[in-house]
Amino acid sequence: MSRRWWEGATLYQVYVRSWLDADGDGSGDLAGVRRRLDHLVDLGVDAVWLSPTMPSPDTDWGYDVSDYYGVHPALGTATELSGLVADAGERGLRVLLDLVPNHTSDRHPWFLDACRGRDAARRDWYVWADPAPRGGPPNNWLDATGAPAWTLDEKSGQYYLHNFLPSQPDLNWWNPEVREEFARVLRHWFDRGVAGFRIDVAHALYHDRNLRDDPPSDVGPGSRFGLAPVHSMNQPEAHQVYREWRKLAEDYDPPRLLLGETWVLDVERMAAFYGQDDELQLAFNFPFLFAPLDAGALSGVVGDTVAALGDGSCPVWAGSNHDVSRFPTRWAGGDAERARLALVLLCTLPGATVLYQGDELGLTDVPVDPGAQRDRMSRAPAGQFTRDWARTPMPWTTAPHAGFCPDTVEPWLPLGDRRGSSVAEEEADDRSVLWLTRRLAGLRRRAFGGTVGGYEALSLDGACWVYRSGPLVVAANLGDGDAVTDVPVADGVVALSSRRDGRTGPAWAPGRDLVLGPWEAVVIETKR
Repeated sequence: MSRRWWEGATLYQVYVRSWLDADGDGSGDLAGVRRRLDHLVDLGVDAVWLSPTMPSPDTDWGYDVSDYYGVHPALGTATELSGLVADAGERGLRVLLDLVPNHTSDRHPWFLDACRGRDAARRDWYVWADPAPRGGPPNNWLDATGAPAWTLDEKSGQYYLHNFLPSQPDLNWWNPEVREEFARVLRHWFDRGVAGFRIDVAHALYHDRNLRDDPPSDVGPGSRFGLAPVHSMNQPEAHQVYREWRKLAEDYDPPRLLLGETWVLDVERMAAFYGQDDELQLAFNFPFLFAPLDAGALSGVVGDTVAALGDGSCPVWAGSNHDVSRFPTRWAGGDAERARLALVLLCTLPGATVLYQGDELGLTDVPVDPGAQRDRMSRAPAGQFTRDWARTPMPWTTAPHAGFCPDTVEPWLPLGDRRGSSVAEEEADDRSVLWLTRRLAGLRRRAFGGTVGGYEALSLDGACWVYRSGPLVVAANLGDGDAVTDVPVADGVVALSSRRDGRTGPAWAPGRDLVLGPWEAVVIETKR
């Protein structure tokens, strides 16, 4: 068994509540994941990352944990989770859980104890501060909704920190007891066969001990409502935690995987979370995710990433997740050919790729009316994106509720119009996005299995981007017109094209120009 199985791997995120409802309550569950594992096997993925499975009052749908050692009763039982891990293992699939170490639920026993008073045993497990000299919050920090990141505890007269909702108080990672407790949490799940963790807001564990104000910042993906969160989070001490966790993960055979949600928008800062191959093995690349679907922009991020990581580190590529607009909407604007091209890029870059459930169907966002919104963090007026739009249920069939839940109950989020995009419909069409994804996953496994792969930019000419990724050469036309490009390879075959009517099979003739249609990507498999 490969000690670095994630190198060259395809990982798949299952948003459990929207995967499959097995118990008929309108919400997905662990039993539903078990029932559809064969879909993932057929797709050709190597590992499954499950959205939070731990007990939670669900003010942030599992990202407000009330017990790090249990299983959410709405999703199933500890026995069912163990059965899922075993079933997946029998099919060659590894299972990653979601770990939320930055904060807990305000109903976690630790926080309930901390609220008993300033002398409580776990008071210092959370971040408390006295009011500012003139009253009010201790500083200008803002939470993820744009409100002050501090809530007053009337009983003690102190404020507690929450970089997200007030129901998600931040843990105090300066306290060594917190670090020791989370080492126990990791061992608990690793001992039960879990292959690793996706680590929520991995960049945010520590806060500035002096509680200095965050400085102003241009509004954008790296800004919190006009402030740069350089003191409220993003402190360098987090790296020592990951060095400790990496040693712990390496004690297991095979080593357990640490995949960080490193929400930083600078490639060098993202690369720092790998350390000297002694911190996280994988770190999400948000500069890539937030780049436009443009040849120059994407090739620039890829080149910068490869240079920043250097030899031995494994880059991660993803286009969608449960927090952002799906890539067929965000990158492609709903255009099918653009989405197919983007999928080819995601699946042919070296390293590891992470698909979000529905990416393999080309699913777009589903607008959710304000009255049906479930996400408190990003509630918005009608017509404005909330995270719910990317979390709607998976369409399996052409039944009224798409086979997600019984037709007699309402799904927890609306499905929208998924005609033509269900698994059953795409399964029956060998030119569908589903079949394209299967071919790409198979190609990826042949080309990279167990290795990072290597990257070389061959040319960038206007909208045309040509690169070598291990034994694959990819030529992509990210433009509205036909493009002619030279592909400097000595041999090979055309493995696939992104277009529904795309070419495959002919041997490659050295020196021959390749004519690409609008928004077409062609993959040539070489002998190297």
